[in-house]
Amino acid sequence: MGYRFLSECTDDLEKHDHLVRVDEEVDPNLEMAEIHRRVYASGGPAMLFTNVKGCRFPMVSNLFGTLERARFIFRDTFENVQRAIQLKVAPEAALKNPLKYWKAPFIAWQMQPRKARRGAVMKNSISLPELPQLKCWPDDGGAFVTLPQVYSEDVRSPGLMKSNMGMYRVQLSGNDYDPQSQVGLHYQIHRGIGVQHQAAIDAGKPFRVNVFVGGNPAMTVAAVMPLPEGMSELTFAGALAGHRIPMVNIGECSSIYANADFVISGMVDPERQMPEGPFGDHLGYYSLTHEFPVLNVDKVWHRDGAIWPFTVVGRPPQEDTVFGELIHELTAPVIPTVLPGVRGVNAVDASGVHPLLLAIGSERYVPWQKTSAPQELLTQANAILGQGQMSLAKYLWIIDEKCDPDLNIDDIESFFVRMLERVDWQRDLHFQTRTTIDTLDYSGSGMNSGSKLVVAAVGDAIRKLPTESPTDLQLPPGFSDPQVCIPGVLAVRAPTFEPEDGKARTDPHLRRFCKSFLARDSICNFPLILLVDDSPFVAATLNNFLWATFTRSNPATDVDGIAAWTEHRHWGCDGSLVIDARVKPFHAPPLIEDPAITKRIDAMAARGGVLSKWL
Repeated sequence: MGYRFLSECTDDLEKHDHLVRVDEEVDPNLEMAEIHRRVYASGGPAMLFTNVKGCRFPMVSNLFGTLERARFIFRDTFENVQRAIQLKVAPEAALKNPLKYWKAPFIAWQMQPRKARRGAVMKNSISLPELPQLKCWPDDGGAFVTLPQVYSEDVRSPGLMKSNMGMYRVQLSGNDYDPQSQVGLHYQIHRGIGVQHQAAIDAGKPFRVNVFVGGNPAMTVAAVMPLPEGMSELTFAGALAGHRIPMVNIGECSSIYANADFVISGMVDPERQMPEGPFGDHLGYYSLTHEFPVLNVDKVWHRDGAIWPFTVVGRPPQEDTVFGELIHELTAPVIPTVLPGVRGVNAVDASGVHPLLLAIGSERYVPWQKTSAPQELLTQANAILGQGQMSLAKYLWIIDEKCDPDLNIDDIESFFVRMLERVDWQRDLHFQTRTTIDTLDYSGSGMNSGSKLVVAAVGDAIRKLPTESPTDLQLPPGFSDPQVCIPGVLAVRAPTFEPEDGKARTDPHLRRFCKSFLARDSICNFPLILLVDDSPFVAATLNNFLWATFTRSNPATDVDGIAAWTEHRHWGCDGSLVIDARVKPFHAPPLIEDPAITKRIDAMAARGGVLSKWL
């Protein structure tokens, strides 16, 4: 439905049994987040917390907790947006089936944000400490806004159509922030707001940022939508909301979303950064304290009947997984037009999204010859790594579609099996060193710094993948407990990572393991070997394998091989590829619930009540 306000959405969800009210007092300090995580994991409803400890505003979470509910929210517009995207991909479709696409002109009109003279959100003014103070993990640095729509305009060419809106982390309290006038803005590498911030610095002009919270859920989805640089997220939001987004101009380079529930407005200090974090993030670890921009807040507004929406992130899957699924449904048809020859790309949620990309490409360069080595696949891999936030990936595995025409990019185990049946470690490994990776990834050589590995596979299978550990396997001293993760992948418990000088990013155990074997040894029947701290854990589920392997390794330092060699600066190995996926001292700590909070929520479940079946 074309909701104008968030309250219309929550009323609609409640009417159709997608939302429950929680009238028992709940503390936004850790309790609310633990309830959210449990209800999400159980496939439960959205939750409207009406009795928030220490706060007069109700809070709602898990709005997008299931794909079914997300589709329900956008049931009147989602299909139209899909068709609009299809028209962009294939304009001739409208000529072939005009009745199917007759709404396209109306959608184009809805994509134009409209100027409004006033907005309901500007009805009431409050101070920063009066906002809900949500803390999700025990070691978070303070309270955070977890579903912000951070809006800015380009000072060189102000206006709604050149605006940027993203979901950049906002720290409301803690650290050294003045609780009455400062919040932290955590925007990472390769985000649109950074381009606008740089433009403001270059122009010597003040940089105003407005943080919207609430309003139509389409604004939330638009804030995470990977749109091309220079295209306003307001256009996508209008199409998904089913109406033009109303914006109130409050001065040069600044507008307010009229139907938001809350707005935090201020100026970014061009000369100052402040410590922001830690924050339990979507890789399943804390992102640590670093210097980030600070927003000097001069106004906080809210509408009558305002509701504060929030989510909780952590090791995937979490609610933000559904955002990814929605985006994939919308953008999948566009990929071949942006990346010629690429049939599909999967930013693997279980690995934290950015660490691992899977892709299906196509070899078309020399169709009269049997493909014997990746060629066009490498061109496509470079194109993928040159696209927006996909450029932050550490590992890209890409396979020729002719290897299995029926291969589903979302069937991750089958994808790895097809790859490992064909990959040639002497030929198919392509490294990029000293490059950029995700800000939240601590496996690299420094903040935003690390390496990349492209693995490309073509042709017929060259091996049969084993599914049981070799009976004659003799592991070197200190290594034990081999476990099969998926066909062809063996996890081995390794000694604790111990850098020789206390600072190095490698230790001798990886090289010692690789030198203990020859390429003809039975262990090399497994093309991929993982060195880990807990092999039963890593092998227990596909998600454990993906999470531990690709969040805890940096290709340039943590990839080695049995019978490895270098020729003309190309690295390869004659035996198994070995990835060191142990926890290192410089990694960020993993997210763990507070035991006292866990007990309190257990007690809440035992008392019964509206949430007991999901807790």
